[in-house]
Amino acid sequence: MSGPALETPVVICIFDRPDMTKQVLEAIAPARPRQLFVIADGPRTLEEADRCAQALATTEKPGWETEVHYDVSRVNIGARRRFDTGIRWVFSQVEEAIVFEDDCIPDTTFFPFCESLLERYRHDTRVMMISGGNYLQRWKDDRQSYHFSRFGSTYGWATWRRAWMFYDTRMLAWGNPEVRRSIREYLADEEVYGLQAPRFERIYADVNDRHCWDLQWVFARLEQQGLAIVPSVNLVSNIGNVGGRGLPPGHPLASMPTTPLRLPLRSPDQVAPDDEYDRLHVRRIRPSAGPGKRRRWANPIAPVVDRIGEALRKGLNRDSGALETNAPT
Repeated sequence: MSGPALETPVVICIFDRPDMTKQVLEAIAPARPRQLFVIADGPRTLEEADRCAQALATTEKPGWETEVHYDVSRVNIGARRRFDTGIRWVFSQVEEAIVFEDDCIPDTTFFPFCESLLERYRHDTRVMMISGGNYLQRWKDDRQSYHFSRFGSTYGWATWRRAWMFYDTRMLAWGNPEVRRSIREYLADEEVYGLQAPRFERIYADVNDRHCWDLQWVFARLEQQGLAIVPSVNLVSNIGNVGGRGLPPGHPLASMPTTPLRLPLRSPDQVAPDDEYDRLHVRRIRPSAGPGKRRRWANPIAPVVDRIGEALRKGLNRDSGALETNAPT
């Protein structure tokens, strides 16, 4: 990517993976954002303390001239609280931002894509997020540069302060039957609702879950009947499937290749969700789902998440939300 430095602030959320953090920074560097916000969780052990320090040190010289801002937790608070407090900290200072975790590698065209659409839809409250991930890898790219979805991906994304204000890590509104009914009507698809509702119920019921932050963001958008912009080709690859962390290597969304987006952007005809894409998006997350198949959470990491939640409920506190599972949203 060439041209002027990126005006949109960029956020990177890190923990204890200095090598991956470096890869993400190298992918961001061509865009040369004028501001970089670093959100870091703290260690649980002395061994992790060394890796956390290395990851943090990597951000001190990111590879381009930029103003770096830090929000560092010296103790481990888990991803659920770290994203909640960290992103709120970012939006206490800026109106909009592009956000990455430490294992999400963007194509260079993701940055002009975000910057252009953050400006275009800045005051359109129907639109709440710009996604970098396209779980189908391509969708109608012969006619348009992006489409609208009720979902989107948090493997590289952007949003505005006006949208993030609806985020509630506790998801208290899920306890309201009218809210559940409204979301069901908005999804307008029993298969899709049947897959999403149990995920929301699990997070709502388990206040001790220290990891999950992203399903609450999906819920916030659905509660507001908001839309996500999804690129017509996949622009971000999640590479976190190593060492027993992140997506299992065999998952269809692990390390998906990226494709440069053709510029200038071609907009769709209307601001409305693409029902067919949404249905296929959800089936891509849950490969066992679909017509005539039992509705269940097909993600292989689900039993791990359940065991962690049970251990926390018993007060063992032996696993942290910072140990990422990267379940797709």
